[in-house]
Amino acid sequence: MDTLIIIPTYNEKENVNFLIQNIFKYIPETSILVVDDNSPDGTAQAVEELQNQFPRLACHQRKTDRGFGKSYIDGFKMAARNNQGGAIVMMDADFSHDPEEIPKMIEKLSDFDIVIGSRYVSGGRIKNWAWSRRFLSRFANFYVRMILGVPINDTTTGFMCFRKEILKKINLDSIKSEGYAFLVEFKYKIFKAGYKIFEHPIVFTER
Repeated sequence: MDTLIIIPTYNEKENVNFLIQNIFKYIPETSILVVDDNSPDGTAQAVEELQNQFPRLACHQRKTDRGFGKSYIDGFKMAARNNQGGAIVMMDADFSHDPEEIPKMIEKLSDFDIVIGSRYVSGGRIKNWAWSRRFLSRFANFYVRMILGVPINDTTTGFMCFRKEILKKINLDSIKSEGYAFLVEFKYKIFKAGYKIFEHPIVFTER
């Protein structure tokens, strides 16, 4: 399955080079789109310097209207303009999401429409978080499940992959949330559209 990995960045110059090399190591035939929010540390320039080495690497630098959710929306719209089928992967740039898990998650798209990298199913866990932050995250996810009625244990995870055709069924311009709320709203819209969801256990490591 053709795969596009979308990575939003802001001041990730120290991480992005090593991350990109690791992704292409495990999935050499994938494509990567880095959506940079006009990072003052030169993240976009660092990505562009790698493009000769990795022809399937692209960088889109956003100049205005900053925001995590807005970066993903821009990336989704760029992906949707390509009529080819395939998979979209969402992940962070700080190595909290392990690139080695991507092939396992994509494989499950043969049976599901979206695969969520979940910290809160059997086999999933978090490293380097204080108990107070764990409690807050658990409570937030419980609250979202109760309020929205979504059968997802980890609604706030930013690590997931889905069939690109989903982008044609969701009104991206209707998504107004930012940060963790964007991740929740996006999953909620996918759930309401009737797509099949699977939670794949991951180990989330604090950067």
